[in-house]
Amino acid sequence: MEKKVLFQSGAHALSGILHVPDAMTDAPRAAFLVMHGFGSNKNGGFAKIAAGLLADLGYVVLRFDFRGCGESEGPRGRVLCLEQVDDARAAFDFIATQPGVDPTRIGLMGHSFGAAVAVYAAATDPRIAACISSGGWGDGEKKFRAQHASPEAWARFEAILNEGRARKARGGQLMVSRYDLVPIAPEMRGNLSPGSIMEFPFDVVESMLAFKANEVVARLAPRPLLLIHPAHDSVTPTQQSLDLFAHAGQPTDLHLFADVDHFLFSQDNPIVVAVVERWLEKFIPVRPR
Repeated sequence: MEKKVLFQSGAHALSGILHVPDAMTDAPRAAFLVMHGFGSNKNGGFAKIAAGLLADLGYVVLRFDFRGCGESEGPRGRVLCLEQVDDARAAFDFIATQPGVDPTRIGLMGHSFGAAVAVYAAATDPRIAACISSGGWGDGEKKFRAQHASPEAWARFEAILNEGRARKARGGQLMVSRYDLVPIAPEMRGNLSPGSIMEFPFDVVESMLAFKANEVVARLAPRPLLLIHPAHDSVTPTQQSLDLFAHAGQPTDLHLFADVDHFLFSQDNPIVVAVVERWLEKFIPVRPR
């Protein structure tokens, strides 16, 4: 069963879809929060696929729109990293009170931007039992430098930084195109969820530059962390998950996948699904053994 829900995060009402197994008369079960990627929403791509996978396995699942995205309140496109961490905590507060949910066994699963937020939120909130990062990142500045790797591309990105800071000094706000911020090859753009935000205020750029999940990820241990990433990612550099693994404690598993690109859950790869299912069964099964 799926039902639309609203819950509060600070001053904003956030929109979500709650997946509830048909039979909920047995012992409380584990649950997951599913968090979409950069400027995306709960109704397409990763969020819908991942929530469906988890729900089919028997978990209670909440997929939701971060503030400023989809059907949630908040200035459109203002997706500041630490505010999204606050939204993840508010989503936890909501799902923890749902009938049939074991509040001690709630995990986070995020993709790309949502994965970086998931890692940070899980590492800094001891209530969260486990975390799955799909194509995520741990250092915003290093990520941007790799995404704009050539001298010409970095010069263009630096020009955006300089103009954005100059506008802010004058009391204004530069708006930045999605593809100027995070390059995506034209043939990959069809993987974006319908309704994805295409322009962002400059505050978002500075928020991402300063965001460093690497600095907190070790605090997640001894709670389990799964890092999954394409072996060659054309959007978020694979090195970002390697660095997260290097900074993390144990138990942390890292899996790199051939023959998939950034939107790895949209490419119907059975190996990806099998790895996730085995990890779930080992570390956070639907019902405790």
